[in-house]
Amino acid sequence: MATRRVATVFGGSGFIGRYVVKRLAQQGYVVRVAVRDPEAALFLKSMGAVGQIVPLYASVMSEPTVHRAIEGAEVVVNLVGLLTDSRAASFQAVHTEGSERIARIATAAGVARLIQVSALGADPNSPSRYASTKGKAEQAVLAAFPAATILRPSVVFGAEDKFFNRFAGLARISPIMPVISGETKMQPVYVGDVADAVMAALASSATEGRTYELGGPRVWTFREILAFILKQINRDRKLIDIPMGIARMQACVMQHLPGKPLTPDQLVMLSKDNVVTPGALGLSDLGIVPRPVELVVPPYLARYMPGGGRRPVVPLPAH
Repeated sequence: MATRRVATVFGGSGFIGRYVVKRLAQQGYVVRVAVRDPEAALFLKSMGAVGQIVPLYASVMSEPTVHRAIEGAEVVVNLVGLLTDSRAASFQAVHTEGSERIARIATAAGVARLIQVSALGADPNSPSRYASTKGKAEQAVLAAFPAATILRPSVVFGAEDKFFNRFAGLARISPIMPVISGETKMQPVYVGDVADAVMAALASSATEGRTYELGGPRVWTFREILAFILKQINRDRKLIDIPMGIARMQACVMQHLPGKPLTPDQLVMLSKDNVVTPGALGLSDLGIVPRPVELVVPPYLARYMPGGGRRPVVPLPAH
C-alpha cells in the first residue's frame, strides 16, 4: 500500500488557507492544518475524505509545535500573517521569526517543497513594519530553505475577504465614504488564483528558489475601488478625501480600539502603490489567467444593497 503524501499548511483556516487546503485535498494529500485554534478549523474537514484533513494546534512562535506539525510532511505552505501587531503577537515574532522557524525545521525534517506566501511590497527596508518584517521573512526563509518558492500577492479578494466586504459594510451604515490616499494604485488578485499559484508552484521544480508577484488583470486607484463598491451596492455616498494629517491622528486613536480598525502602519502601506513590478515573474508564468474584480465581486457584495439584494432596486442615476 502506497504511503499517502502529507502537506502541512500553517494558517490553513484563514481566508487564503481554506482555498489552499481544498486544492491540496483534491490532489490526494493528507492535509495538516496547523493553527492556533483547531476547533475553528473543523469546518475544513468536509473538504476532504474522512481523516484526510487534520486540524492541529501549532503556533509559529513555538518550536515544539512547529516541529510536530512538520514532521513527516512532504510539502509545507506558510500562510501565517498579521495585519496588526501586539505585544502578544508582533510582526517580528510572527512574520520574521516564525517564518524562519518553519523554514529551518522544514529543512531539518527533509521537507521536499516549501511555499512562503508573503505580500506585494515586502521589503526589509520599508518604513512599514508589516512590509519590512515580511521582507525580512523572505530573506530568512531563503537562507534556511534555498529552494523555497515565494509568492507575493497584492490585495486579495473573494467572498470572505476583509477588503471589499469591509468598505461595503461601511457604506451601508455611513452617510459618506472617507478616502485616504485615493490615488494609491492597487492590483487586486482573486483568492482562487492565489491558491492555484500555490498548487502550480508545487507542481514544478522550476519554481524552486524563485519569487512570484501576484496581481489581477487591472490596476485600480483606491478611489476607483471605492466608487466601484458604491455602484455595486447601489449606495449613494459622497467620497470625502481625508487629509493625511487628520488620518494619522485618527489612526493613533483607533490603534487602541478593539480590532484596531486603522493603525499608523496601515497608513504607511496605504500611501504606497501595491502593484506588480514590471518584469517580475507572475501568474502568467505559473500558467494562470487572473480573474477580474468585475467578474467575482458583485455577487458577494449584493447583501450590502438596500434590502440585502433580495428585492429589485432602482439604479442610481449617472453623475
